[in-house]
Amino acid sequence: MIHDLEVDHALELAHGIGSRQDLPISAFYAYAGAFTALFVSFLALGLLWTTPRFSGVTAGRPLPAVLQRAADGAPLRRVLQAFGLAATGFVAVHLLLGPDDPDRNPAPGTVYVLFWVGLVPASLLCGPVWRLVNPLRTLHAYTCRALDRDPRSGHPLPKALGYWPAAVGLFVFTWLELASREPASLAALITFFFLYSVAQLAGAAVYGAHWFDRSDAFEVYSALLGHLSPLGRRPNDHLLVLRSPFNSLDGVPVAPGLAATLCVMLGSTAYDGFSKAPWWITTLQTSPLGRTGAATLGLTATCVIVALLYTSCAAATRLISGPGHERPTNAFAHSLLPIATGYLFAHYFSLFIIESPRTVTIAWGTDNPPPPADLLSTGAVASLQVTAIVLGHVFGVIAAHDRSVRLFPPSRAVAGQLPLLVLMICYTVGGLTLLLEA
Repeated sequence: MIHDLEVDHALELAHGIGSRQDLPISAFYAYAGAFTALFVSFLALGLLWTTPRFSGVTAGRPLPAVLQRAADGAPLRRVLQAFGLAATGFVAVHLLLGPDDPDRNPAPGTVYVLFWVGLVPASLLCGPVWRLVNPLRTLHAYTCRALDRDPRSGHPLPKALGYWPAAVGLFVFTWLELASREPASLAALITFFFLYSVAQLAGAAVYGAHWFDRSDAFEVYSALLGHLSPLGRRPNDHLLVLRSPFNSLDGVPVAPGLAATLCVMLGSTAYDGFSKAPWWITTLQTSPLGRTGAATLGLTATCVIVALLYTSCAAATRLISGPGHERPTNAFAHSLLPIATGYLFAHYFSLFIIESPRTVTIAWGTDNPPPPADLLSTGAVASLQVTAIVLGHVFGVIAAHDRSVRLFPPSRAVAGQLPLLVLMICYTVGGLTLLLEA
């Protein structure tokens, strides 16, 4: 069992940055700036953007041939696979043999900070990097090779399955991070990753390596974030290209469970935003459900509320715009991705710059190292966080508008976006409130 002080540190580690009441930024200017950005962008798009401009994953300028060969060559892929296996082995050894103390064991910090939070900037810069590093995909490939079997062979994935396994996997992991009693407990981490690995390898054994594309929570998480990267691949010739992130965002594959996956990303980050608010801490301490039960209910309710708001606005868009798309819920789900990314940056930026050096120091053998000096002032951090949330919503408005003018008649395309604009405003108010007052 982790002692009380260790629990406090584990919760701080898992929940991200702490109180934001001291952020030196005016709430009035934050809200006013956000509303101005949303309304101006909406009006400008309605007047000037009357035809779709994004061409999805088919767009892009190919990188030079030498970079193509280096990126697609076997040496780089083997290095990345070896890194994934070595990192997994490092974490596994410390989980099984290390002390059950996050101040002396680098495994919890490696999982929650270097891996979970670090996957966000890595994917935004380089695309779906976890697909190349994923140790489960590598183990499956090596096993198939030993059995003289094509890793891609297997039953076709049911179309109805879509992203649902990834949505469930993300929810379970965020529950472990944000709602479980001891998120940094070695026993909890061992149990989760053992069961998760068994489930993923079993799915790959039945459906082949394509199982990971839609059902591995971390691979889907990285792939979705990678759609905001300037790097991408064209599906027709598989060339590595530079392109506008808006084109990549437009190319997010529409499949069942996409909206649910993004709502889990949004909802879990929103729950993290108010999980340290005094009123919620009091609720956790006094709830008859107990701390874990109340936290589980809070996390679930937040994800459900986010999903209900989105599905209601998507349905209203369908009613206002008329016939145009049979499934507007998933058709506009890609517009949630930049919003979720802005929230992720805002809520976990401080955690990453503070805890990642600390985790590396612990990995080198230093017990309970002091926190590093602040790299940025509190004001700079606050400005970056507010900017991330506002830009995420503006990018969401742009993505939704381009999709709307493609799917619906021109006379109704703009009016049909009003429910989505209301949704963006609600999300913006919620995100800024959690950031400034939690």
